[in-house]
Amino acid sequence: MKKNPIGSFTFVLHSHLPYVIAHGKWPHGMDWLNEASAETYIPLLNVLNELISEGYSPQLTVGISPVLCEQLSDESFKTEFSYYLENKIKAAEVDVEEFTKHKRELMLRLAYMWRDYYSKIKSDFENKYARDIISQYKRLQDDGHIEIMTCAATHGYLPLLSQDTSVQAQIKQAVLSYKRFFGKPPRGIWLPEAAYRPRYKWAPPIKTSTRKKSYLRKGIEEFLSENQIDYFIIDSALLKGGKSIGVYVDRFEALKQLWGQFEKQYKPREEEIDKTPREVYLVGSGEGQKPVAVFARDPETGLQVWSGEWGYPGDGNYLDFHKKHFPGGHRYWKVTSAKSDLADKWEYYPEDAQKRVPENALHFKNLIKSLLVKYHKETKKKGIVCAPYDSELFGHWWFEGTAFLKLVLKYVADDPQIELTTCSKFLDEAKPSQVISIPEGSWGEGGYHYIWLNQWTEWTWKHIYEDEIRMQKLVQEFGDTKDENLIKILKQVARELFLLQASDWQFLISTWSARDYAELRVSEHHQNFVRLSEMAEKYGRGEWVDPGEWAFLGDVEARDNLFKDVNYKWFGKLEFPPR
Repeated sequence: MKKNPIGSFTFVLHSHLPYVIAHGKWPHGMDWLNEASAETYIPLLNVLNELISEGYSPQLTVGISPVLCEQLSDESFKTEFSYYLENKIKAAEVDVEEFTKHKRELMLRLAYMWRDYYSKIKSDFENKYARDIISQYKRLQDDGHIEIMTCAATHGYLPLLSQDTSVQAQIKQAVLSYKRFFGKPPRGIWLPEAAYRPRYKWAPPIKTSTRKKSYLRKGIEEFLSENQIDYFIIDSALLKGGKSIGVYVDRFEALKQLWGQFEKQYKPREEEIDKTPREVYLVGSGEGQKPVAVFARDPETGLQVWSGEWGYPGDGNYLDFHKKHFPGGHRYWKVTSAKSDLADKWEYYPEDAQKRVPENALHFKNLIKSLLVKYHKETKKKGIVCAPYDSELFGHWWFEGTAFLKLVLKYVADDPQIELTTCSKFLDEAKPSQVISIPEGSWGEGGYHYIWLNQWTEWTWKHIYEDEIRMQKLVQEFGDTKDENLIKILKQVARELFLLQASDWQFLISTWSARDYAELRVSEHHQNFVRLSEMAEKYGRGEWVDPGEWAFLGDVEARDNLFKDVNYKWFGKLEFPPR
């Protein structure tokens, strides 16, 4: 322990991918999971273990969504991942032959780099980590080196779900899954898309056959409190007002187009100068519930990493994410400049990139320290810098990002004035008492919901809203059944609704990054839900069910077999209705 540190720092990394097992491979599907595992989840494990072997405790706060835990623990993923890594090694060897033949010395050296990189990842996965990524993160938490947060079950966009029973189910499944994978309850949660809604009379934002007038909705924090979750992460603009800076708007042209339409209606909330992301606050709706703490994303450190235009990942020496060599898909070019077209990218020099990492990491550490020093001088209090990011940014999007992460953690640990912490540790130490109100919003540019609800995605919400009401009715009519066949049907209906609710689909549609795939997945899960609901109604009422329907149930169960412990009754009625 350091003597009298002036402040604390924590990285908060959110790890999540939608359920892709048995739903396509390339370009959309399983290869998303394979890429993230090879380029982020295993490299991150390696960095954390390296730090520990060097005498450091990284004190990282890492979120792993329940749906990602399910996938990384699935035997079909483990088999597929080994096969994927073999193919990446073979692709590098094909490149070696090509570049040898064409006498391209630098490209040849990079091809050997990729062969060695994927060979090491394969060895780490199969030997060092025994093909069990989740248990390795659990071990790091059990040993006190990291804290693992949870997330909503399938990353449902909680403020726009039309029924509080759906929010209840997303949170309860998250807690149950966390206990199963990590052996204890979670203390923190990353709300999907950092999206929050307080308690108020809410009306569905679009017209559907099930639409009704406004009705009282519980605040998101009420569900967290009921499930003994202590804290969540919010954008700084939700805490203190001012302009919310979307983290993805620079990356996707389609989001710029959407934002251009909504920007005219957007008026930033006046900034509240008495609130600061250096402190932890409490949020609560009353009714005798324990308030829930909020950590705010630090905007100054955030942009240094999120911005591909002028943040660290935009450095021209770093490996370019987009340009790939056909047919193996390995990358041989550097960013060059933020405005460079793919045709203008120059060849990648690893040594040049590696030289930039310590400089960027030291700059980041000094920025953290300057923020904490300033706060300490003004208040005489110990503050925190909370730096939340998507885990996949490090290693996958930004190849050198894991090396950057390691150095930042070392530099902070070596600085006598600041200390590494996890969110729970700082919360226990700070003991916040100030209860505040925060508005509805998310991390999206402008702080609202337009990325997930717009003219391109409205149809998805009609399906979700109609299916939520139908699910309630199914549980109310058949929820107490003891018939094992009906229980099987209802469980699968609940899984299909969970998968339909994933916020990933609207994000992929709005960014045009995998629009066809996302639209197909929404349609598929909705159709599965409807067909299985009809089957449940017929069987539950004693009517004959065609053998083809039972075969269909078996096929869907085999394909969408996450959450073995799902409880469909969560969708039926609220455990604690609002008063």
